[in-house]
Amino acid sequence: MRFILSLLLTGLVVVVAAYIVPGAHVAGFWWAIVTGLVIGLVNALIGGILRLFTFPLNWLTFGLISFIITVLMVMLSDAILGSKFEVGGFWNAMLFAIIVAVLEMIIGKIRGEEK
Repeated sequence: MRFILSLLLTGLVVVVAAYIVPGAHVAGFWWAIVTGLVIGLVNALIGGILRLFTFPLNWLTFGLISFIITVLMVMLSDAILGSKFEVGGFWNAMLFAIIVAVLEMIIGKIRGEEK
């Protein structure tokens, strides 16, 4: 039940972020859920490998490289999903990633989750 609720909240966050960011577009709520899953999977698999290889540089930049990798994973998700999820370039993907992170942090605090 928690997984389904988490998926629905992730879909809601993606829809809100796509509404706020001028160059972002998602085809519908169900595609927003799929987009959240794809971003999460791509970020965990490919992003995890990239973070492992860039650990020294990430440590020197206080995590900035990790954030840039997250933005690149949003752009990769855009390429994977095609016209169902679109982000209009690097800066829009960065704004999208920031909004998604902030909204998920707020929802996590409301739900009382600890990470």
